[in-house]
Formats: sequence, structure tokens, C-alpha cells
Amino acid sequence: MRPTCPHCGNENVVLNGKKRNGTQNHLCRNCGRQFLRDEQRTYIGTLPCITALVRIMLARGCGIRDIAVILGISAWKVLKTLASTKYQIRPKLDHYDCLEVDEFWTYVGSKKNRKWLIYAYHRKTGEIVAYAWGKRNLKTAKRLRRRLLELGVSYDRIACDEWESFLSAFGDCHLLIGKQYTQGIEGSNCRLRHRIRRAFRRSCNFSKNLANHLKAFSLVFHYLNYGWV
Repeated sequence: MRPTCPHCGNENVVLNGKKRNGTQNHLCRNCGRQFLRDEQRTYIGTLPCITALVRIMLARGCGIRDIAVILGISAWKVLKTLASTKYQIRPKLDHYDCLEVDEFWTYVGSKKNRKWLIYAYHRKTGEIVAYAWGKRNLKTAKRLRRRLLELGVSYDRIACDEWESFLSAFGDCHLLIGKQYTQGIEGSNCRLRHRIRRAFRRSCNFSKNLANHLKAFSLVFHYLNYGWV
């Protein structure tokens, strides 16, 4: 069977010499990329299916080293796959009856270096509508409010606890204040800690790199909202 280019899918492929280990190299005349056929690869980490498996295992709560051992690839390959993800969430609806908002703390490198996630959640659909990263202060709460406006999201009510920053940022909205109104997002917090190893409060599975930390959350948010990564 004539090989197709894994980068552009074109069949205009020619032989292009051999690697040092004797495997046949191919060249795509359409995009100019060189590649090996799947059956010729000596390291399975280069297979496209492995990259897809890494993403879904990250979204299902597997740790970096666990994935490396299970799939027989390097931890560097897992981290490279995570770092290359570019997931963003978009609201499924333009209008929501009630959005629950809450804060969620994580850390990078040291528990003294806390990174706070403040996000809006819709209980009926289980959707994470919008989120903002920052310190646990009014500025970050206002950033979430501004993000909702940028996304064109409207809502009838905001459910939150008695934190002053929420009361100030959403003061002109119809507020439902109290833990009895935020049970949905509290359950979502628990789900996030199950799905994201680096979100555990007492664990050796923590982030050392802020960029990877944010990408891990974005990947899981996308998976929870849409069911695929």
C-alpha cells in the first residue's frame, strides 16, 4: 500500500534514503516533511495513537510517571504532549438560569505558592462555563465576571458563599448566598481533585511548572464539558 503523509495526508510520497538504523525514510512532496511508516518506528512514543492515549489518560486522572510506565514511553514524551495542548472552553448556552461560583486552590512547586482558580459552574448541565486564575482576591473575582461578559453569557442568578469578593464582584446580580446553593460546584471541586493529580491537596503529584499546571486544568475542563480531548 502506498504510504500517505501523516502530516498533510497527501499520497505524493517518495523514498528519501535510510536512517542510521537502516529504516526507510520517506519524503512528502506536498508539505516537504520527512517521516517513517508506523511499522518502521522503533520507539512507540512517535505513533499518533500514543499521543491520543496520553491525552485521554491525563484527562482521566493518571499521573505523568504512571502514563510513562503503562505505555512504555518516556515521562518527557508525556510532558511534551501536555505542553502542546491548546484547549479552550466555550459556553454551550447564551443564557443560564443559575450559575454557581466558587474558589479552588492549587499550588505550583510549594504549598506556599498557591494558585487560585475561580470559576462558574452550571449544575443542570455539569458544565464549567468560565474560569479565571489569580490570587484569592477581588481582582480575580472581577476577572471571572469580565470573562462571562466577554463570552456573551447572561444569567438570572448567581449562587455563591459569603466571601466578600463574590458579593462585591456580583453585587448588582440576583444573589443566592449560602452553602445550600453551591452544592453542585462543591461536587465539581471534588471531581476535579479526582481527575487532576496536581489538584490533590495532600499528594506528591504536584506541578513544578505553571504553564503545564494551567494546561492540565484546561485539558480536563475541555474533557468534562465535551467528552473528548
